[in-house]
Amino acid sequence: MFSRAIESVSSTTIFARGLADGGQALAYAMELAAAEELAMVLPLPVPANGPDDAVRFVSLERYPTLFADLKRAFPLLESALVMQSLEIPQPRSKTLRVQTVGAFEASFVPHPRDFARLDARFRLPPRVLDALPQYADWGFAVFQLRASRAGTRVHPMALVFPRRDPAALFFPTVHVHDGSAPATAEFDHMLYAQLPPQAAAPAGWTRSDRALGRTVDTARAGGLIDAAAPGIARALDGELPNVDQWLR
Repeated sequence: MFSRAIESVSSTTIFARGLADGGQALAYAMELAAAEELAMVLPLPVPANGPDDAVRFVSLERYPTLFADLKRAFPLLESALVMQSLEIPQPRSKTLRVQTVGAFEASFVPHPRDFARLDARFRLPPRVLDALPQYADWGFAVFQLRASRAGTRVHPMALVFPRRDPAALFFPTVHVHDGSAPATAEFDHMLYAQLPPQAAAPAGWTRSDRALGRTVDTARAGGLIDAAAPGIARALDGELPNVDQWLR
């Protein structure tokens, strides 16, 4: 979701992994064109009314090729895609902390009411939040982005957050590109995840043919990825319901 209108966004890639402490690791990358400075906002299903420091941001500035390396663990999926293409508390008044995370400045917004504590350029319009009542008591990760030309790929954004449901992995995929949240949206997404070792790949997902540590530099990935475990992946393409994705 974006705080202001954008020209285009494409090639979105998202990685999610559940952590032993009940939290979730999340990484996100995309190609973006925007005429002005704005923010990308990721809703997060954190426990309600959490503290300002509930989220830990992870810098991947030194690992811009993370998702390209993840992709190499799924040669069968890549072949299939090629074939397919041929075919209520009082508001807190203190200004929210802004952190430098690689090339970004990032903030955690603990509750929708706390957007008022951000610079106006980086807030979601109130009408957007009103149209998305599922986020009424969620938190939000806000990444401040510079104006960019078409095809600009920013290095992955990443964070670790506490989950209100430790049995579910969350992928923020709701589209807000021009100040509205339409019922359907054009998807160009690749989702990646790691599940517990005993879990089978869900329907519609493809399991990697190797441990992710074979293709990913897990040291540069900041602890987000389990080197010894395989991963799963799923492509979302075309006009689809404009909703977030879950793995339970």
